[in-house]
Amino acid sequence: MATLFSRAVPLFARTARMAIRPGAGPQVRSHLFNSAQIRRLSDETRQAIDKAISSSPVVLFMKGTPEKPQCGFSRATVQILGLQGVDPKKFSAFNVLEDEELRSGIKEYSTWPTIPQLYINKEFIGGCDILVSMHQNGDLAELLEKEGVLAPAEESESASGTSSS
Repeated sequence: MATLFSRAVPLFARTARMAIRPGAGPQVRSHLFNSAQIRRLSDETRQAIDKAISSSPVVLFMKGTPEKPQCGFSRATVQILGLQGVDPKKFSAFNVLEDEELRSGIKEYSTWPTIPQLYINKEFIGGCDILVSMHQNGDLAELLEKEGVLAPAEESESASGTSSS
């Protein structure tokens, strides 16, 4: 009795051979290697992203908003920035779900394939996976302090209810 998997494997193998075989049909090869499919970032989009990145010392391109993230990775990134004590006055977020040009453009701009993307003082830091790693090993706290983007101690203490009177 043939299982679904045993039938799928030969189909996959045949498709893979067709894709890499020199005589493969044009429909397969053109799909894999068509340079016309590579998008080029327009000057208008590049300028808009430059302006966004310059809008605050800490800039996050995310799915949703900090108050209502639309994906787990964006949520985790916002939570990490909050745990680290990033000053809200030095933070801006841009919802890529509101603008398809921004959503695809930011990936080309940074040459990073995923969202969210974090910039600190106009420098691309990385996505959620990079931030999690930096948060865990202490590099993110060090970077945020060095770049001067943390909330003043008084604001952090009053926000957590530990202010001394």
